[in-house]
Amino acid sequence: MGNFNDTILKAFRGEQTPYTPVWYMRQAGRSQKEYRKLKEKYSLFEITHQPELCAYVTKLPVDMYNVDAAVLYKDIMSPMPAIGVDVEIKSGIGPVIDNPIRSSKDVEKLGEIDPESDVPYVLETIRLLTEEQLNVPLIGFSGAPFTLASYMIEGGPSKNYHKTKAFMYSDTKAWFLLMDKLAEMTITYVEAQVKAGAKAIQIFDSWVGALNVADYRTYIKPVMHKIFTGLQKNNVPIVLFGVGASHLIHEWNDLPVDVIGLDWRLQIKEARELGITKPLQGNLDPAFLMADWDIVEAKTKEIIDEGKKHPAHIFNLGHGVTPEISPERLKRLTSFIHSYSKQS
Repeated sequence: MGNFNDTILKAFRGEQTPYTPVWYMRQAGRSQKEYRKLKEKYSLFEITHQPELCAYVTKLPVDMYNVDAAVLYKDIMSPMPAIGVDVEIKSGIGPVIDNPIRSSKDVEKLGEIDPESDVPYVLETIRLLTEEQLNVPLIGFSGAPFTLASYMIEGGPSKNYHKTKAFMYSDTKAWFLLMDKLAEMTITYVEAQVKAGAKAIQIFDSWVGALNVADYRTYIKPVMHKIFTGLQKNNVPIVLFGVGASHLIHEWNDLPVDVIGLDWRLQIKEARELGITKPLQGNLDPAFLMADWDIVEAKTKEIIDEGKKHPAHIFNLGHGVTPEISPERLKRLTSFIHSYSKQS
């Protein structure tokens, strides 16, 4: 296995590192031809249910791009069937749920997760990777309650989250019960991933940017506080990430979370000027990766330079790798991040 590279863990903990570590959201899959070949035969859920195959997909970008962390290949909806949510990942659409939540009765019916019996294949994939295959840390992850609830209430992806917000505003009691149940599930699920060998965790609150600050404080912040406080005893770094959530950055900075993941809408420099003190992760707009290399290089330098003015920066994209981005481009970018950040 060679020497274990823990640079990214140091950066997550706020320590200075000899270079800027990097990983990419959705680095496993999508743009890799090896992965596309597998997808001709298997669905996402089928791959995640086969630990050896899933471990192969998770490890592929580490070998291919030389990134500083692996991220578990699965979907934020992976644990949902265990609590009674009938979800299917439909190609080109995303998660689709046939039994959306419409009332407090639907919320009351939701069960609890027992990771060892409900998602043993996820834990087995983690064990396979961390016991014998990886020389970098494995990042596990979970969806956050608002983002999971938005799929559960809308029945699938949404552009405006009107049904979710309406439920939140009109049946507050049921909303907080739902948040509570999802918090318990998240804590249990994440703890099982850590116990199996995950060295860091990212919580995806992908769609919470749909809420304003006052609503976030009222309806979401208490449950996030509960999750992060509950996970602290595991002693692994936790990253919080969302899309279009720059207006919530002060709320996130208050939470007992280790790292804030930025999308491309807020520059690192701007976040620091706003008084954000935590280590930051991000935040090249994935669209840049389809531009000419000199443009990619200039923007990457700018992000690294801003990140290096403060201890602890982890390079990432401002959202996930898209299918159009070539693996060669990601390999070149990783190499450039490593070499430029060592010199600068």
